[in-house]
Amino acid sequence: MNVADAMTPRSEVVTAELPGTRSDVLEYLQERSFSSVPVVKPTDNGPEYRGLISRETLIEQPDEDQLVMLMEEVPTIDAGATIADAAELMLADGARRVPVVDGEFEGIVTVTDVVHAIANGDAETDEFVGDYASPDVNTTYEGAPLSVAERGLSYANVPYTVALDDDGRMSGILTEVDIIDVAKIVEGEEETGNSFADQDSEWAWEGIKGVGSRYLPTRDIELPDGEVAEYMTDDVVTVSARKSAREAAQLMITHEIEQIPMVTGDQLVGVVRDVDVIAALAE
Repeated sequence: MNVADAMTPRSEVVTAELPGTRSDVLEYLQERSFSSVPVVKPTDNGPEYRGLISRETLIEQPDEDQLVMLMEEVPTIDAGATIADAAELMLADGARRVPVVDGEFEGIVTVTDVVHAIANGDAETDEFVGDYASPDVNTTYEGAPLSVAERGLSYANVPYTVALDDDGRMSGILTEVDIIDVAKIVEGEEETGNSFADQDSEWAWEGIKGVGSRYLPTRDIELPDGEVAEYMTDDVVTVSARKSAREAAQLMITHEIEQIPMVTGDQLVGVVRDVDVIAALAE
């Protein structure tokens, strides 16, 4: 199967145009649950591909507004390449969406497109997910504030966290998509001086501080005050180590998810991400 058979053609790709602002991209990501948006510059010869803006970048750089400063350089691929070639490129460069460029911007091929091909049998692999899953699982407490969990995702550099209950058992999963869905941009003035943490809060990690008295203009992403349990998915899809890559791919497509906790009995033993599934194809 070639990239041309799996990609989303240019006519169907949602793009952001230069010049533009983060608000435009955030709206796309919230409405469509995309992981990133291609940025193009209109020219007399059609749209010229310039880069991608990911949901991770929007979260990590909340004060940057200009699209040109938020764009990431990612590799491109030819429409005639195989879907296995696309999988290898994605894994080598850590790219979830690869622009298809053949002289001009032709479209986008994504990790999800490769997962679809595996799920449908258009890209064959006989591997088991247990051989590719990571035993290292990012976790958080279900009672933690959403803002704390979001910081945890950023520091761990993964798009998910498995929520644990009071007994340390898996109770749900929270993803970047869940966070983007409830994020909003706020503007205004913020007093940075004589600011004292709430000493009664168990989540006040920074302690008491006073740094003078001044106001600064702010433009940031604001998250709700609720706990992780309010925003996580509690009906968690799981797999065992003996599930095939194709079966895992089918679960991901059916449930529209990017990662699946791996369990033995009722014990959490790892996590299978969509990039792990495409790694089975790239072997």
